[in-house]
Amino acid sequence: MRGTRYWESAAIPELYEWFATEAEASSPAWARVSRQVAASPSVAALLDSLPPTTRQPNLFLAAVKRLGGPLDADPALPEWVQRHWPAIEHLVTTRFTQTNEVGRCAVLAPVLASLPQPVALVEVGMSAGLGLFPDLYGYRWLLDDGTVVTGGVVSDVTIECQVTGEGLPLAVPQVAWRAGIDRNPLDPSDHEDAAWLRALVWPGESAREERLAAALRTVADQDALRVAGDITDALPAVVAAAPRRATVVVVHSATLAYLPRERRERHLDLLERLGVHWVSNEGVKVVPVVRDALPAGFTDDPRPSFVLALDGRPLARVGSHGQWLEWL
Repeated sequence: MRGTRYWESAAIPELYEWFATEAEASSPAWARVSRQVAASPSVAALLDSLPPTTRQPNLFLAAVKRLGGPLDADPALPEWVQRHWPAIEHLVTTRFTQTNEVGRCAVLAPVLASLPQPVALVEVGMSAGLGLFPDLYGYRWLLDDGTVVTGGVVSDVTIECQVTGEGLPLAVPQVAWRAGIDRNPLDPSDHEDAAWLRALVWPGESAREERLAAALRTVADQDALRVAGDITDALPAVVAAAPRRATVVVVHSATLAYLPRERRERHLDLLERLGVHWVSNEGVKVVPVVRDALPAGFTDDPRPSFVLALDGRPLARVGSHGQWLEWL
């Protein structure tokens, strides 16, 4: 996964050709749309007029989906974009790529459950906070030998995950307290926020979108401290507010890649100074201490994946949506 500097500086045709290769495996339709954008000078010119921080393809494509535009390559796409450009521009300059993938709880839950219980859970980059409620979902971990390990509660949200190898026990944490920080916290009960999150799910992933909708309904009336602000500046006060009777753990999942390198390093330095447990679920190169501890050959696997780590120690390679887990 490329970071903010690439999204902000690459020429639009290059940017969307790259994104097409990223999307191909999960959403061939979005890959085809991206290649059409790359080949359309009129669309590229409009996208090039956007502020640098809003040029990430996910933003534009989500706006197209939210506004009812073509969900696959279509000769009418350039004209549709021209006609709807004011609404597209408004969305991409007021919304963020706040994908809230509840499936990641299947790989995060065992790590959280391995700590002294109960936990005080703090999520940086919380979006709508679906990751703050791993104890409100049901789980089916599918082992290589055909065994199915279940966990969690009876819920409208059941998360399946294919597990390879041996690692931490497959379990669900006891959560005593929850807090999330985001520059723009979303409200799971708000129609527009929920619609935007659904728009961020790519075409061809209807099961993910249905599960997302169920998770939003599940947590809509649940209590959590929701803090609007910079995830680094606001973190010390949030950690200080956590109850002392619980194990404080900070989680970030597909979050730090969106920070410029200097801000990312500052955040990681703060985590070390705070003296709390921290769980990272990020791209291979995002957290240097995790990257440097990976075994030889780890990066040879071509699948889109994250590294799951506890306190800087890598534990597993995981699917970017939590759909599989391979213990190291």
